[in-house]
Formats: sequence, C-alpha cells, structure tokens
Amino acid sequence: MNTKAAKKTSTAKKATSAKSKASSSKSSAKAANAKDAKRAVPAKQGNKKSAEAKTSTKKTTKKVVAVKKPAASKAATKKRARYMDHDVEYTSKYIADILKSVKTIAMVGASNDPTKFSYGVLRVLHETRYNMIPVNPKEAGNEIRGLKVYEKLQDIDEPVDMVQVFRSSDALLGVAHDAVDIGAKVLWGQIGVRNDEAARVAEAAGMRVVMDRCPKIELFRPFWKPKLNQQI
Repeated sequence: MNTKAAKKTSTAKKATSAKSKASSSKSSAKAANAKDAKRAVPAKQGNKKSAEAKTSTKKTTKKVVAVKKPAASKAATKKRARYMDHDVEYTSKYIADILKSVKTIAMVGASNDPTKFSYGVLRVLHETRYNMIPVNPKEAGNEIRGLKVYEKLQDIDEPVDMVQVFRSSDALLGVAHDAVDIGAKVLWGQIGVRNDEAARVAEAAGMRVVMDRCPKIELFRPFWKPKLNQQI
C-alpha cells in the first residue's frame, strides 16, 4: 500500500510539474509576443512617417515646379526681333519698298540755300512727286521752293509717312521721339547721320529705319526704277 501511494504521489508531482512548465512556456510566449508587438508599432509608425515624408517631398516638388519662371512671351521675342543690325548693308528690296510706299516726307533740317545739299535733295524728291514738308525752326513761316516751312514735326497738320533728317547724329534721337509722336512710318538719317539709340526708339514703335543713306542717291540707282514705277 505504501508503495502504491508513493507511486501515485510521484505521478501527481510529475503532472503538476508538467502543468507548471506548460504554464510557464505559455507565459513566456505571451511576453515574447507582447515585446514583438511593441517593437512592431514603432516600425509601423516609422514607415508611416517615411511615407508622409515622401508625400511631403512630392508636394514640395510640385510647388517648386509651379513657381518656375515662364518662358519669354512670343510678343517679347517678336519685339526683340524687330531691331535691325545697321552695320549690315540694307537690301535693295528694303530700300525700294520704303521709297515706293511713302508719299509724304517731312525733311527736318531743310535749307532755303540752293548751295546746301539738303536743298538739292528736297528739290529732287519734290520733282519725283513726293509730297515734301520742310521743317526748320529758323525758317518757320517762310517757304522753300513754294513749300511752307514748319517749326517742328508736331506742327504739321497732315499724316507724315517718312521723316528725313538733315541734322547731327546726336540730334537724331530727339527727332526719333518726335517722329514716333506724330505716327510716322519711317525714320531716315541722311549720309553721316547715325544714332543706334534713335533707331531702337523708332523700331520699338514699329517704324522702319535707314541711316547714313541719301534717298536722292538711292532713287537714281537704275535697277530700282521699275520697282518704284517712276520715271526719274
């Protein structure tokens, strides 16, 4: 009997010990799972922050793209393209088109002295049937070849197609501004008269510009007569 009781007691102890070990294993497993879960949370949060950072970067990139400076407008490009290089020889077509299209020419610096070059140019242009308007403050109110002389361009009471200038190169800039004011289409500086700033002022207003040339000489170029439909 004592032996049987001892065996039962030993078996019971073993079962109790097994249960205790199993319970301990379960507790360890739960603790391990809890630790893993805690570790997993920051990782998820980190991934979330990383995703937010990427999204923020994308948004920032989009904003940067949105504030990029726009390309130069077509109007600005065309405006720059209007300026001529007056160091390059004018084409015969360019000069001929001007002399063929203009009808009324205001000559700034016209002289009543027949020995002056400006007088001869005015005479030839007038005889070539251009409507000539002499401009000279010193001769204002008088006549040159029967044509009334005006003090300044703004005093002329009819449309002017071309302003021809017999003044110094320095004076051409002021004349260019006056020519723009009256709506002239062409600014022409006589031989020896050149001012690139004046040319830019006129061209910016849509005018055509010729400098350091004489229309009288250009008219007598024989290959232009048919283009101008004129007998000279």
